[in-house]
Amino acid sequence: MVLEFTEGLVAWEIAILAVISLAVGVLGGLVGLALGTMRLPAMLLIGMDAGIAGGTNILVSTLSAMVGGFRHLREGRVDWRIVLYLGVPAIIGAFIGGFAASLVPVGVLVLGAGLFVAWQGIEFFLMVRKVSLVTPGSVVEPLDPRSVFLTSKRGALEAVLGFTVGLVGGAVGLILGSVRLPIIIRVMKADPRIAAGSNLMIGSFLGAFGFIGHGIQGELDLIVLAFMAVPAMVGTYFGARLTGRISVNGLLLVMAAVLLVVGVLLIIDGSGRLSSG
Repeated sequence: MVLEFTEGLVAWEIAILAVISLAVGVLGGLVGLALGTMRLPAMLLIGMDAGIAGGTNILVSTLSAMVGGFRHLREGRVDWRIVLYLGVPAIIGAFIGGFAASLVPVGVLVLGAGLFVAWQGIEFFLMVRKVSLVTPGSVVEPLDPRSVFLTSKRGALEAVLGFTVGLVGGAVGLILGSVRLPIIIRVMKADPRIAAGSNLMIGSFLGAFGFIGHGIQGELDLIVLAFMAVPAMVGTYFGARLTGRISVNGLLLVMAAVLLVVGVLLIIDGSGRLSSG
């Protein structure tokens, strides 16, 4: 007898989603991304309805981002100025973007986001001069919160960028932390470890607001949520611990690889939407 869950999924399919969610959680906690872009394709390939998969994935991302963000906060890797300047405008933009989704083809927005993220992944690779994973007990470069470059004019620019990313994310139904992360590092000049923690904290707030629409429409599978959220939260928590045990160059290298993969996934998704539209 095959044990069947909601959405017609069987036990081994649920187990695969749980393992994927755990692995993605560890990686996401390390680099400061919810990485729902990596979980969602697996959920769709397993055979879940797109709407229910999207709503469930957003809540999994939100819960994992909250746990990871809390861990980063405890270890001093969350800069509330970044959360304020990028996060609050992003939430407002996401809210408006949800209503303006029909004005621009979603495929164009997703493709554009994918090209930017992939390009930033390549840029991050070029930034890495030396990669050295730090073993337990070794000295890691100390955090420098003062590295965040903010003035009144720069703050206004960050707010506009945050709003824009939120607007696009709200239109396409993605948190788009992969777009914010390069902005925090390249434009705000933040330490990559502080960027990871702050970006994950922003993602937790954005995800909570993004889930409201799906929740109202009943686009949520509680069984799949339980089997994916718990591993994701555990993985993100321990992934966030690893952020403090890796050199800056090592973290940048991991971020570069993740951004490149996520960028390619978004490019494929955007191209598919345009060709089918």
